[in-house]
Amino acid sequence: MTSDQGSVTRNLSGERDMLVPRFCPHCAGPLVSRMIDEKERLVCQQCGFIFYINPKVAAGALIEHEGRVVLVRRGIEPHFGSWTLPAGFAEYDETIEETAIRECREETGLEVELDDLLGVYSVNSDFYGHLVLVLYSAHIVGGEMVAGDDASEVSLFAPHKLPKDLAFQAHREALLDWEKTRPDRSGRRV
Repeated sequence: MTSDQGSVTRNLSGERDMLVPRFCPHCAGPLVSRMIDEKERLVCQQCGFIFYINPKVAAGALIEHEGRVVLVRRGIEPHFGSWTLPAGFAEYDETIEETAIRECREETGLEVELDDLLGVYSVNSDFYGHLVLVLYSAHIVGGEMVAGDDASEVSLFAPHKLPKDLAFQAHREALLDWEKTRPDRSGRRV
């Protein structure tokens, strides 16, 4: 599949990779593949601009409320119908913290305040390609819990009653990281 702007490429193992531009964003000259810094890079034949193909950046939050975590059921592909933390892609004009807060509001109806950085996760998705997911712990400061945007349902889950059908491995890892920071019944961190 190709277009005037770019083409879908295959990586070395033959899997679908991403839309790759064919023309320079600065001068519209053709981009060619060259080895730079021991990596294959796209370089403009006319002006020398190097086009770095970087991962997408996404952010979200693990919202804890009364010992339970807020999860949303996906209303879109990929993983339609599976549960996930509220998260999504960063917009060009917002900070990563603003992304996390916006995604929580859009998907859950809740206004949140971010507490701490929960983790940064590298993801290689067949659907989205390479991305970096930044997740925060957060608490509710307003709003009303209602599914919105690309979520079909929103609900609270106790740590020992998390749904089995979690959409993304990075979200499973984040929930495990969250469980490690929670006190056990004696008040000690586990």
